[in-house]
Amino acid sequence: MKRFAIFGASGCGRGVLPLVREQLQTSLAVGECDLVFVDDHPPSPVVNGHRVLTYAQWLSEPASSRQINVAIANSRVREQLVQRCLADGVDFYQARAANVVQLDDVELGEGAVLCPFVTLTSNIRIGRHFHANLYSYVEHDCVIGDFVTFAPGVMCNGHVHIEDHAYIGAGAMIKQGLPGKPLVIGRGAVVGMGAVVTKSVPPGVTVVGNPARPLTQH
Repeated sequence: MKRFAIFGASGCGRGVLPLVREQLQTSLAVGECDLVFVDDHPPSPVVNGHRVLTYAQWLSEPASSRQINVAIANSRVREQLVQRCLADGVDFYQARAANVVQLDDVELGEGAVLCPFVTLTSNIRIGRHFHANLYSYVEHDCVIGDFVTFAPGVMCNGHVHIEDHAYIGAGAMIKQGLPGKPLVIGRGAVVGMGAVVTKSVPPGVTVVGNPARPLTQH
């Protein structure tokens, strides 16, 4: 039995699992595979018609192969779970909606989640365990690091570099950079919902507004 799992039975995972179910239905015969949720704290034995197992339970079930997608929005937790899976020899697979558009020369790391209506144009490099939520796009000549998260409706225009663990909020727009001088979103930076980013964001900084500016605490 080929065993597939979605790590996380909360909101993100429940949105991803139907994409995987459709993928498997088109590529594998009925009875060849099993698809479940894996969760450290199962909310119930069954969610949306699929079993919910702890990670240890899932590992204990006999399998000819074992693959997982880590559907956890928090990138730091996502990385921790990826490291746990790597230590146990578990492989990763991509969760991709049928209507994702991907054009020329796109390199995409393992374990990505590409939700419905995502577009990746051309000459793009994307790292491991990237999450692109509904209606997000990445334009030409962008470089995106590991464990980057796009909320729904992110507009990432050309010549943008986004470093590891950055989070881009729903509806945010990132202005196009220039050849040889990309606009950079630093490691661990947060771009707030609806922000319009017109210049580079330093690592670890949260920016909000139009134009986006560092968030100040009052």
